[in-house]
Amino acid sequence: MARLKAGVLISGSGTNLQALLDAAGVPNYPAEIVLVVSNSGDAPGLERARTAGVPTRVIDHRDFSDRAAFDGALGSALRDAGCELVCLAGFMRLLTAGFVESWRDRLINIHPSLLPSFKGLDAQAQALAAGVRIAGCTVHFVRPEMDSGPIIVQGAAPVLEGDDAASLAARILQVEHRIYPLALRLIGEGRVSVDGDVVTIAGGRPAATGTLIWPAENALA
Repeated sequence: MARLKAGVLISGSGTNLQALLDAAGVPNYPAEIVLVVSNSGDAPGLERARTAGVPTRVIDHRDFSDRAAFDGALGSALRDAGCELVCLAGFMRLLTAGFVESWRDRLINIHPSLLPSFKGLDAQAQALAAGVRIAGCTVHFVRPEMDSGPIIVQGAAPVLEGDDAASLAARILQVEHRIYPLALRLIGEGRVSVDGDVVTIAGGRPAATGTLIWPAENALA
């Protein structure tokens, strides 16, 4: 079976990109990364891609008169590379509705909150300000509205006493590195379908492995 050809858009360090590259390097993984594009030539993630032998492109948004022209260049690069799916991995540019719709249900993003809560920037600080006990991250199909779209995979992380935004972000990031490759694998296996705003995963949901409660019940004895 042919592997799903994925492109990844980045702006920075590329740790989620690295998680995807590592997963795609495992035999029988159903997707491959065929192109990494950054809007910044200084993005450290570009070197991660080169080390993995993946082609890279730098498309600087400052070289374009408007967002639509920039997005047009992105789309051309992705199509020329044969991309069937696009993964946003710390891509710090808002995409036009036209671009999003042209890749509808073929464009995914990872966000450091349990959507639909805490959209936008500084999601971890928002979670702390709200006093939640459990935070996490979400992989979802992208829609024109920021941080919205059908949810594919979510992962939870506890909020610990004394956490600040940086420490919570670091804990959530470890979960991100697990769920993004999982979401790409499920799509590559052809198990993901979208009905309205809801994702269905063929084969059903796995049996429950336990309930995450924080603070832990045994800590309160």
